[in-house]
Amino acid sequence: MTGWTQINGTAVALPQENVDTDQLIPARFMSAPRADGYGKFLLHDLRQDAADHVLDRHAGADVLITRRNFGSGSSREAAVYALVDFGIRAVFAPSFGDIFQSNAVNNGLLPARVSDAEIDALLDAIGTDAVSATVDLEKRAAVIAGHTLTFELDPVWQEKLVNGWDDIDLTAQHNDRIKDFRTARFAAHPWAVPAS
Repeated sequence: MTGWTQINGTAVALPQENVDTDQLIPARFMSAPRADGYGKFLLHDLRQDAADHVLDRHAGADVLITRRNFGSGSSREAAVYALVDFGIRAVFAPSFGDIFQSNAVNNGLLPARVSDAEIDALLDAIGTDAVSATVDLEKRAAVIAGHTLTFELDPVWQEKLVNGWDDIDLTAQHNDRIKDFRTARFAAHPWAVPAS
């Protein structure tokens, strides 16, 4: 995964609450190889039911503006794959499913938390169009449809997104300290060393 600091692209609105992971990618598509890309499955059933879905009209959007509890439901990481493979790099919402947020960060997708009032203002400004969006990860700020806002983001998650790290990569940054701890621990407690 490649890290990033800025998005200069477009945003679209999905004014729905409680969009769960089964809506983001229905389970029947999860047997497809990831190498083939999951973007075509993103919100598949909702897009099929709508004659003119916003994601079909604006397929190049980088930022999604939506309502609370986005990514709730099951822990399927494929929901994040579908967003990322479609080209979405940031989702702005008042709240997210807990596991979805962690999966998002580990796959380079920003789950940006902003207030309900800010989301309402953005949804009104965007309507059914695609609007300009600039997201600055280091400043935790964005300008979307002319609205300037800041978003909440855990500092560790920010570090992971900027550097393109998942949990293993983050842990690997401490390899020297881990090695030093193991050496000291086994010197103090040789009986704890596993038999080879």
